[in-house]
Amino acid sequence: MSDHAIGIDVGGTGIKGALVDVITGELLSERFKYSTPPDATPEDVVDAIRKIIADVGTAGDNLPLGVCVPSVVRHGVTKSAANISDVWIDFPAEEFLEKALGRNIVIVNDADAAGVAEAHYGVAKDVPGLVIVTTLGTGIGSAFVFDGELVPNSELGHLELDGADVETTTSRLAAERDQLDFPAWAIRLQRFYSHVVRIFSPDLIVVGGGVSKQAEKFLPLIDIDTPILPATLRNNAGILGVAYLAATTRD
Repeated sequence: MSDHAIGIDVGGTGIKGALVDVITGELLSERFKYSTPPDATPEDVVDAIRKIIADVGTAGDNLPLGVCVPSVVRHGVTKSAANISDVWIDFPAEEFLEKALGRNIVIVNDADAAGVAEAHYGVAKDVPGLVIVTTLGTGIGSAFVFDGELVPNSELGHLELDGADVETTTSRLAAERDQLDFPAWAIRLQRFYSHVVRIFSPDLIVVGGGVSKQAEKFLPLIDIDTPILPATLRNNAGILGVAYLAATTRD
């Protein structure tokens, strides 16, 4: 295992990355960021990753590289695309990126990377058993981490509740669309999290996404038989989590 790695987080609006100390979870460089092009093709993403690697400089030479993307990733193939080009659907992303960058990479879903980060460096550090991390934003992302190990591609936002994918009614975007205040939104969140607890019996639920900065306005309104806490790593979570996975994954 390497003590250092580069983590790259590909998002719908920005592609950001940094050099990471995977032992402490600290950034060893500035967090470099480039705007995501309107139609983020694999070529666009490679260009941004090259810039970030150059920004990191020689300190990043020969270090593990991890990339997280808004897609289900199965055996290096991206199976879906959220806020990036549809070219990513059923695309051999790992193979493409490795060939383009001339180095081995680890590629995972962005919510999974955030979950790993919270489990190793954040609010879920040293919590045994099943930790479920959810991200509330345009949709609902999720990550399952059991005793520190990632169980990938959980996609809880696509659980069907009341005849629809839960993220279509319960994401932060849905709450804003329906002009819900926090108490009204919490009623929908209660239904979702109660369902998650009933099915999976987690030891801890972590709530991330930008709205977690306002957790005191809605989390106390959710009554479930499982501790539920706001995420702590926020914008750095994807970078930290995928860097950890890159450093600890053996080819």
